[in-house]
Amino acid sequence: MPAGISTYSGDSGKTISGEETESGEAEVIEEEVYTGPKVFSGDSRSIAFMIDNDVTASLPHAGLNNAYMVYEIIVEGGASRLMAVFKYDNLPDKIGPIRSCRHYFLDYVQEHDALYCHIGQSTQGGEALRDRGIQHIETDHARIGPDRTWHNAFALKEKVYKTIGNRGWRTTQNQDCILQYNQKDTDLDSNKYADVITCKFPVSTTVFKYDEESKIYLIDMKGKPHLDKFTDEQSYAKNILIYEVNNKSVWEAWGDHREADNKKRQEIYNTGTGKGYYITNGKAIEMYWSKPTHSSKTKYTDAYGNELKFNDGITWVEIIPSNGGSFNITSNHQEPTSGEIKSGD
Repeated sequence: MPAGISTYSGDSGKTISGEETESGEAEVIEEEVYTGPKVFSGDSRSIAFMIDNDVTASLPHAGLNNAYMVYEIIVEGGASRLMAVFKYDNLPDKIGPIRSCRHYFLDYVQEHDALYCHIGQSTQGGEALRDRGIQHIETDHARIGPDRTWHNAFALKEKVYKTIGNRGWRTTQNQDCILQYNQKDTDLDSNKYADVITCKFPVSTTVFKYDEESKIYLIDMKGKPHLDKFTDEQSYAKNILIYEVNNKSVWEAWGDHREADNKKRQEIYNTGTGKGYYITNGKAIEMYWSKPTHSSKTKYTDAYGNELKFNDGITWVEIIPSNGGSFNITSNHQEPTSGEIKSGD
């Protein structure tokens, strides 16, 4: 296992039962009792942070490995932005760099019943925050790193807690996790091997490389291992969801005159249904997603309509733009059934 990496293997307790042996003595048997996924343990509320991903200025990130889900979605200029979702009681000391709100990320904030942390917002993002009544915090707490105007702002855990306490917001969850989890680490029944997953946005690329020893995907950005700014731990995923959605500029989608300045802020079409891939433990299967409305839960199912069950650990959701993005899934195995999977397959 790579240094500094810790993984989840399910949360369990033990019960003790007795069976009488031929000698008449009771034999003590310990049985593992599943008590839920470690990555989503406890009843603390979810809290989401908007994370900068400008590859020319913002990297490296801080705190991603404490999240239970991370979303990567396109923003203007062909860049992507991350939204990391944490349990309230599992925040790292520093998170960031923090960036501004984009309206379609709020669809996933609402799925998780999450508080939301950001710095500023687009016009559409500000309207959505107001209209949807999302509890949100401006988290420009510390400027760390190069003297740039918007790539070096970090949220500090203690200040986040203080703000939430001062506002009297609820910090306990009122719903289950949007994902269902396996009771033990489970391999997919698939002949599609997935050793390297490459997710391309117009100006950035995220690469997931499978590590067989630890059974996780180590993440590369800018062509090298993506290390935490403060801990030097490499970012990783246990599970990966990947699918394409259509995208247009807000100007093209809405004819919004406020976007005539060519900022090319994006609209994504993430409601309805679609097809993608679920990847874990070195294999991939086809999956189907459905999201009836912007605020409703996204449901992920297999080819037979069964809701997917995930292995305990961090899940990355790669929502690839059909206009300017692509992905491929490749194998290091020699089996004839383990060929490349590409966008559109």
